[in-house]
Amino acid sequence: MHTVAVLALDQVTPFDLATPIEVFSRTRLPDGRPGYQVRVCADTPEVDAGTFTLRAHWNLDGLRDADTIIVPGTATPESPLPPAVGDALRAAAAHGTRIASICTGTFALAATGLLAGRRATTHWIAAARLAAAYPDLDVDPDVLYVDDGQFLTSAGAAAGLDLCLHLIRRDYGSAVAADAARLSVMPLEREGGQAQFIVQRHPPTPRGAALEPLLTWMRDNLSRALTLADLAAYAGTSTRTLIRHFREQTGTTPLRWLHLARVRQAQHLLETTRHSVERIGAQVGFGSLTTFRDHFKRTTGVSPHTYRRTFRASGD
Repeated sequence: MHTVAVLALDQVTPFDLATPIEVFSRTRLPDGRPGYQVRVCADTPEVDAGTFTLRAHWNLDGLRDADTIIVPGTATPESPLPPAVGDALRAAAAHGTRIASICTGTFALAATGLLAGRRATTHWIAAARLAAAYPDLDVDPDVLYVDDGQFLTSAGAAAGLDLCLHLIRRDYGSAVAADAARLSVMPLEREGGQAQFIVQRHPPTPRGAALEPLLTWMRDNLSRALTLADLAAYAGTSTRTLIRHFREQTGTTPLRWLHLARVRQAQHLLETTRHSVERIGAQVGFGSLTTFRDHFKRTTGVSPHTYRRTFRASGD
């Protein structure tokens, strides 16, 4: 059986700690046997997890014979790595153990020197700090996870689930990983290269602002080939004044806001209808299929076809 050791460092993020424990513990092989033995290891008898204190059943010796080590993120990622932890991780790596980090756990893994010269990721909000602290890393802030063979790193929050499912697929294949994904209520096919911010939020609508009637009209007329002049005419102002007010109240330009609104509506249609991608592109106002694909991928990080395959409800 494959053994996964989850390393609980001081100030560990509870979500990052629980994710691999739950996902791997619930993984079952086709014959019903568990796919993994999971152990939680720590350098100290008690670990401060912020809102609670935990006691791990294993000390660092539990890392020695593990097949995979998971390093969850912490609330203080730039704190010095305990020497014993660094030594244990380097020793495990020397024996060929697969080591993966979740979220800001990449800081701890980077502190061992094991990631030097490699591509890695972390939560987007900490990516610049990681790059500054470890200039020998190729930090990619836009992906869900990076698989560099023996070493893997993931972005924050739900990206840890993506990483765990990816590891299960590597170990046991897509069928077992798909079953684990269903138990986690997660799509299996969010590829690692996909943008962290995959589901585009609605463009900002400032409540009570002077532009709100225009924004509502734009959202109701996405299928039309609207120009900046059309928008200014509806608002009863000049294009220059419209651009200025738009940026002041929404933080973006009128046409950028319009493109985001079209992509968001396209996401909804891809999830809830069987319309062709070409038809959806036309429905939301993109003049050609190529233009639709370009804007959609630039915004979400994936193509419309990949988005539909990933997020449309099972059985649709």
